Amino acid sequence: MPYVKIEITREGVTREQKQTLIKGVTDLIVNTLNKDPHLTHVVIQEIDLDDWGFAGEQVSVLREKGITADKK
Repeated sequence: MPYVKIEITREGVTREQKQTLIKGVTDLIVNTLNKDPHLTHVVIQEIDLDDWGFAGEQVSVLREKGITADKK
């Protein structure tokens, strides 16, 4: 029974984007490991920006400085 946990910052990820992640990860597990999709669990956990740190700073502070994870 595969279990995949995806942690992301809480920054407005839509329901449709989450569905795309869940479907994509499930398909990857099914196609790569030959697992039953009905027994494959995907959990998305959103973390507040104040509760996630990188390079010694809270992500909320990094966002205030204009630093994002978006592709340029």
